[in-house]
Amino acid sequence: MDSISLIAMRREKDTFMKEHPQSPLSPEQQARFTHLPYYEPNPALDLIVQVEPVEGDHDIQIETTSGTTRTYTRFGRFTFSVDGVEAMLTIYEAPHGYFLPFVDANAGLETYSGGRYLEPEELPGGKFHVDFNQAYNPYCAYAPGWSCPIPPYENRIEVAIRAGEKLPEGDWVEVG
Repeated sequence: MDSISLIAMRREKDTFMKEHPQSPLSPEQQARFTHLPYYEPNPALDLIVQVEPVEGDHDIQIETTSGTTRTYTRFGRFTFSVDGVEAMLTIYEAPHGYFLPFVDANAGLETYSGGRYLEPEELPGGKFHVDFNQAYNPYCAYAPGWSCPIPPYENRIEVAIRAGEKLPEGDWVEVG
């Protein structure tokens, strides 16, 4: 996604968070909300990756922040490099499409400690478009009371992904 489209998408999300009745924010939070913090667009983290199918057991129970579990299907894994460091992530299938939850090395420092999410786009030939500039926080990052999948151990990486949404900050944040 080009920078202009990405910035427009971020503005739309800010408007949704501030004004929409289905925003994850309470009316009190919406009144104080200004904007979400993001990294500057990083074209180096807008990737087309080759995904290798997962062998063996494909189903995984992923725990949520409310203590329940949700069943996902491991679709495939891909490797990529950030600043010379190689990492591997698993893409899951869910009823709503493909899902990529992950925790990077900046979790709790610059990014939400509970990880971030992406919905990678399937392309022909076993490839996926994975644009980390579109990485977003789960609703649990903004307010208590949400049940959010916790990225499994296999999707915790030792490299910092400096793209997408950052750790929420401001007096509107009410993490429980």
